[in-house]
Amino acid sequence: MMTFDNFKINLMQPNESEAFFYLIENNRNRLEDFFAGTVAKTLTLEDALTYGEEIQERISQQSYFPFLITDTTTDTFVGLVDVKNISWDIPKAELGYFIDANYQGKGLTSKAFKLVIDYLIETYKFKKMLCRVGSKNTASINVALKNNFQLEGTIRNDYKTTKGEIVDLNYYGRVFD
Repeated sequence: MMTFDNFKINLMQPNESEAFFYLIENNRNRLEDFFAGTVAKTLTLEDALTYGEEIQERISQQSYFPFLITDTTTDTFVGLVDVKNISWDIPKAELGYFIDANYQGKGLTSKAFKLVIDYLIETYKFKKMLCRVGSKNTASINVALKNNFQLEGTIRNDYKTTKGEIVDLNYYGRVFD
């Protein structure tokens, strides 16, 4: 477990699927475009419980690591830093992140992101990490830049949102020795 201020970060546990559902539910409109898979798999509480089982299987296979950010004063999930598209032969991974609307703009995502990166480097010796960020999402771009990720390029018309809009994605990367 990682901690900062009055927050803790831990890998999602089997008994946390319901609370995870409410985090997604409370932010569904904000997340549907760029966390489309997670949103689609958590439409109902029952869906979220099934998805939670799938997540636990993926954790055991080391193919996905969802780190939940918890406000320890309310014992409520307030965000996620997830590690996906892991390639163990390099090793490298893609990171995604979001924070609850009530907690945005306070630097929490950047702090949590840094702690997860430090953990991944220490524990798994990742050599490369990347983030794909919508080119207009300045808050997410700032999280990447604050954590020393560099813009590697913008891929035009690279992603279709759930609303059908085709958008550019910025690719940010960081190499670790």
